[in-house]
Amino acid sequence: MIRRGSLFFVQLAFALVVCAFLIVPVLLSILAGLTVNYQVGISSGLTLRWVLEVWNGYRDTMLLSVGLALACLVVTLLLGVPAAYVLARRQSRLTRFFEELLVMPVAIPGLATALALIVTYGSVGGLRTSWVFILIGHVLFTLPFMVRSVLAVMLAIDLKTLEEGAASLGASFRRRFFDIVLPNCRSGIVAGSLMVLTLSIGEFNMTWLLHTPLNKTLPVGLADAYASLRFEIGSAYTLVFFIMIVPLLLAMQRAARPRPVKSSIIKDEE
Repeated sequence: MIRRGSLFFVQLAFALVVCAFLIVPVLLSILAGLTVNYQVGISSGLTLRWVLEVWNGYRDTMLLSVGLALACLVVTLLLGVPAAYVLARRQSRLTRFFEELLVMPVAIPGLATALALIVTYGSVGGLRTSWVFILIGHVLFTLPFMVRSVLAVMLAIDLKTLEEGAASLGASFRRRFFDIVLPNCRSGIVAGSLMVLTLSIGEFNMTWLLHTPLNKTLPVGLADAYASLRFEIGSAYTLVFFIMIVPLLLAMQRAARPRPVKSSIIKDEE
């Protein structure tokens, strides 16, 4: 039997305090969205009235925000994974400079980035009033997280040796990339995808300037709900947000679990 010293219980108590500090406010906020009257408390009774009001009044806002996050994920995958591959294969001063340059949108305040986009591209056709304008801002903000996550895994797995081994067996570049590179970078791709989804859905500063009344996103709608309506409505808004996003995140984490590796022989392509 393993004996646990006093240090273990101190660490356990510290972890529980941190978890309570992070989770309890969220639980209380969700509970407020289910009570008849937040000022009275749970003794006033439980109801789904506020949740239904939020869904009926802000359904389009939530669906737009989720759609933007999924579109942002697709774009960052198409841009970020190849970019990380190039940076991993061509390690030099120039590539390191571009790697640091990618972090600039994260270092600059979101409001400044949004203002720069409006000044530069705000007059291009109907882009200013389109949801694509918000998507561009979200891609600029989240792309560094995708690149960094995938690049870290590529640098850790000795990508060059794996590709040289596959090439010596006759695998083409396409087959090396899709059958060797991507499967070995799966954990980094999933980690980057989780960050892109959560950051895109919850992004507020940049979206506050980029949005219009016709393409309001979830964080902007949540701010409006807390500012102009009852606290129960804002809390119910938070609850609906969790109901929509948590299953998506759990599904992506499930996809990140390692699968049994099947041995195979790489055949020469005709």
